[in-house]
Amino acid sequence: MGLVKRLVMDVLKPHQPGFIEFSQAIAKVGVDYKVRLTLIEMDESTETLEVVVEGNDIDFAAIKSTISDMGGSLHSVDEVEVHSEVDAG
Repeated sequence: MGLVKRLVMDVLKPHQPGFIEFSQAIAKVGVDYKVRLTLIEMDESTETLEVVVEGNDIDFAAIKSTISDMGGSLHSVDEVEVHSEVDAG
């Protein structure tokens, strides 16, 4: 089984919580997660984001749950990088 090292996701979220709070909540899911948000589009009540998460062993289910808990919606997973456990060392 491989370890997920990088996820690129398309996420829709309300204006609140803001970018920093939203990205901090995702980063707190893992001990070594690095999170980058890029605004793709904004309308009166929502923001479409590209969310990139990098880490040693990303827990996709926990990230998806955190996005939902903060009022966001995962539209798609656009890129995934997985390393075999042998390569992970």
